[in-house]
Amino acid sequence: MSKKALSESDICAKYITPALIQAGWDEDAQVRREVFFRKGKEFTKGRIIVRGKLVTRGKAKRADYVLYYQHLPIALIEAKDNNCAIGDGMQQALDYAVTLDIPFVFTSNGDGFVFHDRTGLSPQQETDLALNAFPSPATLWAQYCAWKGLAAEQEKIILQPYYDDGSGKEPRYYQRNAINAAIEAISKGQNRILLVMATGTGKTYTAFQIIWRLWKAKQKKRILFLADRNVLIDQTMVNDFRPFGPAMAKLSTNAKTIERADGSVETLTTAIDQVRRIDTSYEIYLGLYQAITGPEERQKLFREFSPGFFDLIVIDECHRGSAAEDSAWREILDHFSSATQIGLTATPKETEYVSNIHYFGPPVYTYSLKQGIRDGFLAPYKVIKVHLDVDVEGYRPQAGETDEYGHEIEDRIYNQKDFDKNLVIDARTRRVAKWVSDYLKQSGDRFQKTIVFCVDTEHAARMRQAFINENQDLVQQNARYVMRITGNDKEGTDQIGNFIDPETTYPVVVTTSRLLSTGVDAQTCRLIVLDREIGSMTEFKQIVGRGTRVHEDTKKYYFTLVDFRKATNHFADPDFDGEPVQIYEPGEGDPVTPPENVPPPLEEGDDPIPDEPGDDETVVDEPPDITLPPAGKDQPAKFYIKGKPVKVLTERIEYLDENGKLVTESLRDYSRKTIREHYASLDQFLRRWKSAERKDAIIEELAEEGLLLEPLLDEVGKDLDPFDLICHIAFDQPPLTRRDRANNVRKQDVFTKYGPQARAVLEELLAKYQDEGIVAGLDNVRILEIPPFNAMGTPIQLIKEFGSKTSFESAVHELQTALYQEVS
Repeated sequence: MSKKALSESDICAKYITPALIQAGWDEDAQVRREVFFRKGKEFTKGRIIVRGKLVTRGKAKRADYVLYYQHLPIALIEAKDNNCAIGDGMQQALDYAVTLDIPFVFTSNGDGFVFHDRTGLSPQQETDLALNAFPSPATLWAQYCAWKGLAAEQEKIILQPYYDDGSGKEPRYYQRNAINAAIEAISKGQNRILLVMATGTGKTYTAFQIIWRLWKAKQKKRILFLADRNVLIDQTMVNDFRPFGPAMAKLSTNAKTIERADGSVETLTTAIDQVRRIDTSYEIYLGLYQAITGPEERQKLFREFSPGFFDLIVIDECHRGSAAEDSAWREILDHFSSATQIGLTATPKETEYVSNIHYFGPPVYTYSLKQGIRDGFLAPYKVIKVHLDVDVEGYRPQAGETDEYGHEIEDRIYNQKDFDKNLVIDARTRRVAKWVSDYLKQSGDRFQKTIVFCVDTEHAARMRQAFINENQDLVQQNARYVMRITGNDKEGTDQIGNFIDPETTYPVVVTTSRLLSTGVDAQTCRLIVLDREIGSMTEFKQIVGRGTRVHEDTKKYYFTLVDFRKATNHFADPDFDGEPVQIYEPGEGDPVTPPENVPPPLEEGDDPIPDEPGDDETVVDEPPDITLPPAGKDQPAKFYIKGKPVKVLTERIEYLDENGKLVTESLRDYSRKTIREHYASLDQFLRRWKSAERKDAIIEELAEEGLLLEPLLDEVGKDLDPFDLICHIAFDQPPLTRRDRANNVRKQDVFTKYGPQARAVLEELLAKYQDEGIVAGLDNVRILEIPPFNAMGTPIQLIKEFGSKTSFESAVHELQTALYQEVS
């Protein structure tokens, strides 16, 4: 058989794979073709595309070959059939290589190879190679080590394998890149490492693999993992860090039983006894920084360890204080200054006063929210901005007006920044609750997990009550349908585990202020409501991150952000999801004096907390005293207004476009623009449509660009087929309905040349088009196996009426041509 007649798969099997084996590559251990990917063929998932209620995935990226030296991917091959040139596909392969951080790139059509050396160490960047001249593993590895500047001892660290539990789970490509970047930096002596990874991309699992490889290589023998949320420590110990087993303990005095992700129950090992003595026999320690330090010297438990005790410290969510010189985290880090320290964050903190980059150095790896969404690992989102009349127009009291409790209201204009902070309008709270409750009802799913962010804990309590009154039917079924989860509400904080558990229905709607803004892995959260200002870009990114996790088991592929406070103006900030930027760069000896100098206090729990709470969520923000004060007292913290009606002025929906930017336009406008980018004119589209044997190929092309036709049909509300829908939306053509087109074909009497049985088949195909809008697949003989055709005879019998399968397909194509004869 001629090589030109072979498929790409045949070229791989007959020429490329044998060439690799001849060069010394082990097909089972070192060569991974797409069919051998354990978690599917793709190294990305394919971007999630949301249009209306229809959700699809875009085209995923997949490499033909990835070659490994032990566990490190070092080479990539893009294969083509022999009708292509040897170097065809190189640009695509280079794009994949950059994503996967692979230095050596090859293309082949079975005649030979084109080799592109991204390291720059070869005499030529691109070289033609004979089929029998593919480099051996040792050759490429030696060149890799020269490129990276790795000595023999460093090689040993780099090649330490990942933890493998036998289930097939392995790091995603970006996690692998982050792990390798961190370990390579550490092997070269870098002691301050920053990893920036968007919320929901598996920072803890990444940290585990870094620690595991360094620990197994005996490069780091005692490790401390620091976090500031009890739930983070507990879940980390029983899930991602579980393989450390008896070598691991929590820096806590109280044992605790916790449920794992698989439903089993486990008791956490603790390293501190009741008289606060530390057991130093463990190797992996996990600690809540609030539990091992505090403003008083007796609380600084970390000083019980010698400064050189730990070799490695990993700081989770390091944007929350570790960069500030007088913070409690920084105090711990300074005590263990000789240890290698790795900071993990989704949102590096860069202000005039605090800089993660100043402390840790520039990130060794960054994986952004935008990239996570484009790869399909993170959920895209829709933003709904709701403008209330009182927010737009403001509120000014009449002369001498008093609030609900008799306090005279200071005469000034109160605006959105004041509401629920200085002045409470009860009707506004009820209107927000009603709008969101109506949204849930109209969505058809009142049980989608919802977080409502409020100004403070008192506002969260009032919002909880308003939601209860709007959802009395479901609250009667279960009182936990709506709950407040704030730091000063133990009943609420006890429900965090149930809220984030995909298997647990209640609670559904939770009101909070800051407690759920960070660190809580709410995989099934589908609705985030912002009813407070968010001044910090760091906090805004964290809040958005509460919804970005994809949960395929419950078909959670996107989420909705409802904004009542213009918080989403942060989307317009060029720093949103951009690369970290160094703003303040102090010189030698310059002080850094951050405005916030005390870290947030501990969550509700048994571990000791600092005597002086900071300004984080778990600060006890007690409701203000609303009793009437004696005459002469100062005005209250808030005024309470009843009886003022509040209504919605406007609602606006924004979409995330293909570049990850929010666009405010109708679905119709978005679709028109997308189609016209693909087809500049009606004539160009008509030529493409008429020349395409498979009409569904055109529909698939548009879908890959993010344009889905089903939601458009819902909006247009007519019985149009894809052809008329595209002509109408993009080129302003008056549309014909499917019935119109079918009747036009009947008038042409195009079936007369066929016998009675063949004519009956074509008439039923036309009826199927008219009733169901089927365009693609009419020429597939499998359609003859379903009603009404199967009642007319077997597929073989029916095809025989046309003469042959080719004649049947030709007749159907003639029918399609007749259908689209008129554009009108």
